[in-house]
Amino acid sequence: MWLKPEEVLLKSALKLWVLERANRYFVLQRRRGYGEDGGGLAGLLMGTLDAVLDSTSKVAPFRILHQTPDSQVYWSIACGASREEITEHWDWLEHNVMKTLSVFDSNEDVTSFVQGKIRGLIAEEGKGSFIQEEDPEKFREAILKFEKCFGLAEQEKLVTYYSCSYWRGRVPCQGWLYLSTNFLSFYSFLLGAEIKLVISWDEISKLEKTSNVILTESIHVCSRGEDHYFSMFLHINETFLLMEQLANYAVRRLFDKETFESDLVLHDPLQITKRGLENRAHSEQFSAFFRLPKEETLQEVHECFLWVPFSHFNTLGKMCISENYVCFASQDGSLCSIIIPLREVIAVEKADPANKGVSISIKGKRAFRFTEVKDFEHLVAKLRIRSGTTSCPHHTASTEVATTSDSDNLVDYYEGQLMAGQKGSSKTVSTEALMTVFHPQDADNLDSKMLKEKMKEQSWNILFVECGRGVSMFRTKKTRDLVLRGIPETLRGELWLLFSGAVNDMATNPGYYTELVEKSLGTCTLATDEIERDLRRSLPEHPAFQSDTGISALRRVLTAYAYRNPKIGYCQAMNILTSVLLLYAKEEEAFWLLVAVCERMLPDYFNRRIIGALVDQAVFEELIRDHLSQLTDHMTDMTFFSSISLSWFLTLFISVLPIESAVSVVDCFFYDGIKAILQLGLAVLDYNMDKLLTCKDDAEAVTVLSRFFDSVTNKDSPLPQAVQQASNLNDTKSYHPKVDITDLIRESNEKYGDIRYEDVESMRCRNRLYVIQTLEVTTKQNVLRVVSQDVKFSPSDLEELYELFKKEHFLSCYWSANSPVLRHHDPSLPYLDQYRIDCQQFRVLYHLLSPWAHCANRDSLALWTFRLLDENADCLINFKEFACALDVMYNGSFTDKLKLLFKLHIPPAFTEVESLSPSKGDDLSKEELIHFSQLNGKEKIDIQAYLKQWQDELLKKEENIKDLPRMNQFQFIQFSKTLYNLFHGDPEEELLYWAIATVTSLLLKMEEVGRRLQSPTSPAKSPASAAESSTDSQNMLKRDSAPEQTERRSVHSTRRDCHEWSFAFEQILASLLNEPALVRFFEKPLDIKAKVENAKTSQLKARTRV
Repeated sequence: MWLKPEEVLLKSALKLWVLERANRYFVLQRRRGYGEDGGGLAGLLMGTLDAVLDSTSKVAPFRILHQTPDSQVYWSIACGASREEITEHWDWLEHNVMKTLSVFDSNEDVTSFVQGKIRGLIAEEGKGSFIQEEDPEKFREAILKFEKCFGLAEQEKLVTYYSCSYWRGRVPCQGWLYLSTNFLSFYSFLLGAEIKLVISWDEISKLEKTSNVILTESIHVCSRGEDHYFSMFLHINETFLLMEQLANYAVRRLFDKETFESDLVLHDPLQITKRGLENRAHSEQFSAFFRLPKEETLQEVHECFLWVPFSHFNTLGKMCISENYVCFASQDGSLCSIIIPLREVIAVEKADPANKGVSISIKGKRAFRFTEVKDFEHLVAKLRIRSGTTSCPHHTASTEVATTSDSDNLVDYYEGQLMAGQKGSSKTVSTEALMTVFHPQDADNLDSKMLKEKMKEQSWNILFVECGRGVSMFRTKKTRDLVLRGIPETLRGELWLLFSGAVNDMATNPGYYTELVEKSLGTCTLATDEIERDLRRSLPEHPAFQSDTGISALRRVLTAYAYRNPKIGYCQAMNILTSVLLLYAKEEEAFWLLVAVCERMLPDYFNRRIIGALVDQAVFEELIRDHLSQLTDHMTDMTFFSSISLSWFLTLFISVLPIESAVSVVDCFFYDGIKAILQLGLAVLDYNMDKLLTCKDDAEAVTVLSRFFDSVTNKDSPLPQAVQQASNLNDTKSYHPKVDITDLIRESNEKYGDIRYEDVESMRCRNRLYVIQTLEVTTKQNVLRVVSQDVKFSPSDLEELYELFKKEHFLSCYWSANSPVLRHHDPSLPYLDQYRIDCQQFRVLYHLLSPWAHCANRDSLALWTFRLLDENADCLINFKEFACALDVMYNGSFTDKLKLLFKLHIPPAFTEVESLSPSKGDDLSKEELIHFSQLNGKEKIDIQAYLKQWQDELLKKEENIKDLPRMNQFQFIQFSKTLYNLFHGDPEEELLYWAIATVTSLLLKMEEVGRRLQSPTSPAKSPASAAESSTDSQNMLKRDSAPEQTERRSVHSTRRDCHEWSFAFEQILASLLNEPALVRFFEKPLDIKAKVENAKTSQLKARTRV
């Protein structure tokens, strides 16, 4: 590798380096301790220094220096991990540079030319590389050492590396931690003791920061039941976040392919860099905090002050800028934040240059003033370009006044703007919120509940006057307090839309919902069938969903969403949630609220595996252990909390609480996100703590909680009594004291309000790995249970084989952005078909595990075996098919093994194989292997044939050997060659060769006699001629197992010229049974354990070579 030229004082380096070659201008040196004298004390010392020290000389054992005569200063220009690599650089210098240097007059010119040439070479190499780090030279050296130490594929992208200690028991080993796209790797070399650790990200089930008496702060990694601890990081938080991101990135790529493929950044592993991952983490945190579309990326952050007009003070915080939004969040505890969509901006001005001020004016005569903004002039220019505005001093002055006056007109203005926007974006679907249709408020009849409702509305109107109304309103602690008290019925839809961020989706996609409705109505899919089935089950007690108006609106929203997002389609619980949304929001608004919930606020909740809900349940369990330890001590099984809380998370408590109470929970959810649901869940358990502690079993605990939910009321709800009674039919039978939902929510915030959003997200990341690995264990157990019934492998051996099979599936995905195997992975499929491999992956496993892998024609055997197993001709096989084939090879009887070999040499498995590269012999390239595996030895079966095949399998009987087709002349020759290859290297090799020759001769004579008896009219051959024929055939069989093309052509011509002869399986079996050596060979016991252990260490290297 070429290096940026750096000065080296040769005197100080003579003890560390040995001269290998030299000429007038260059010196090639070898690191002392490597190569010929690598076994002494110098080798141990140098190896330790190279592993521990962070110096330019630590990386490679070879280097090239540039020198000029009579100078003590040398320049390092290249290094190499091997003698071949450094020799290649040396030869290039001698052939391309040495002749040129003779034309220069001075040594300074020579050095200047060499330095420029080397820098040019580095720049040329850098054009095709993806190295984007702060110190390219240092990072290039780290890549070289990473490749040298671990021998991974060239495509494996190193993201970053850290110096740290790895703990082996109580002993720390200092070394280097390398984080790449697919692996966590560690290397240490201390005084002869080498430690090399490679863990793939997809195997990690636990990743967390821990601390104890010995380790003050460390990173704990659990993989396949083994614990690994790393400590002594310079920046442990940065390291942990990157590890967390890479682990989750790998999990998404391998287990959630649809989401991953839509992510252009992560789709190509070569584009992943440390800086890119850090920026991505900041962008995700930014968009989640401000509830912005996922596409928004954080571009700039400025620390500044924001003028808060209703409080008359400047609040310190951070201005965050993305492509389409300017956002601000305070840092002084005032909980003040704003969101300014650039589509609303009408002017951006410099305000008070002395204080570096920026004023942003928006529609509605409002302005926001930021001060102490770094580089404020440049920022103003950029914001003007993005928002498409120009300076307008007069307008700015008037907006400053409007910020503090004209407040009486603000409410009317924003109400008009909101209504106009909704009408314009929903022309076809114009239904009102169902609550206004079925429960219109009577302004003349104001009872105590309606008076309280009006007081709530008045409180919100006062807040709108102070803080503004709409997407750019100030959000403060007062806003949160009003949400906790319950949003008024008339404002609920508007504020849900605002706090969820759905208002931005709807504003930037006008007419989108109407188009979806038109496209989706009339479609017939599995999702629409499920929707039709559940329509009448969605809040059936509410009058709105006892009429066609509500049912039709619900159908349109759910069908449109299933059409928009086929990955989710429709999932139970979506109907309940959407029903409540339709009560308070217009149809289009309800659709965008559903989008916000399913795709941003509750990610991965509504799919077949409900991973998101399971992750949040794991977070909930963790919070229970932290905050309600008394309860966890009493409960022996924590899964109880998961079983009862699943419906809480999936339906936001709507399925367990009366409707008038549940909507207050939804209010808090749209403002605080999942944090509100977690807090309320803790409050529910805390409220019932005493009763739960006395419960003797889970059923009793479930009864306690059910009765509690039935007793929850909302004494201030203005909903008609008929609706409230319908949702709480058991009130008359319940003796549980009434609990007001507002009090319960307030208590949950007082006790558990200190739970931070950042902590919840961190717990989500940590538990996501655990949940997915738990699901994978379940998949493995189900597969092994099914397969174990058909094979004789021990449970431990079968489990090891499954891990190797699954690993091969993943390895094929590591270095390919468009892996065909990855495209076929679908967690919604039956357990057996979730992981399948193609012919290329099967060949790798065949070479590693098959007892017949030593054959010269092993590639052909692997191909034929794959074609035999691939019964449905989709070029993929599952683990059951793979395990059954190996089981025959290892545990089958003499007849079973012979039958397998026989079937490999007849259609549909058998196909003529001939490598396009004669120099490779019988080895096949990847392209050739895939080509031969796809040849139509059998045609693809249609659905009817597939159903018939499935029916036949149900009635499957033991295969009768008499049903096997006969083997023709060419196939028999290949079969015999395979047997010759199988015997190679066996202790009884010579005896086996004689045995197979005897059997072949006997079979040929039998066939000749049989053919003569069947054709009496044909001239009979003499015994001598028959013997001659059999001798010729034997000579043909004894040829090399990899014949040249001329020999193949002679076989073809023989087959065309002679009368075809063939053999039945019974004939071959009977003949072979007469040879004790052959019987001993096939019946000798074989143990797969050694092969499995070797495969575990060699599988990664085998894939690297491929």
